[in-house]
Amino acid sequence: MRIHPLALALCLPALVLPAGTAKAGKRASGPVTSSKEAKAIAEQETGGKAISARRTALNGASGGWEVEVRMPRDTQGWRCMIDADTHLIHSKTRIPQPGGKAKPEPAPRVVKGTR
Repeated sequence: MRIHPLALALCLPALVLPAGTAKAGKRASGPVTSSKEAKAIAEQETGGKAISARRTALNGASGGWEVEVRMPRDTQGWRCMIDADTHLIHSKTRIPQPGGKAKPEPAPRVVKGTR
């Protein structure tokens, strides 16, 4: 039996394509286990830069993550609570800009007397 070259050319991409896209289409399963994952979720939701992430007790056995996000062109940032089971934002709260430099106290004002 002879295989026509055109038929082989049409079947070849169908055999190669699924092998290359298997990882790209894979969705995360299981709980969020690292701060890197939690930060990525918060950054995607808010559009800012995640500064810190820490484990917290949340409404389930696997808990959640509290992530502070700095917004580059805003005066306030976000505190996001991420549910570790569902990979979703549980709540978002506006907070003062995290990770910012504290303003130094102004120098005491000297008032000179008049004659």
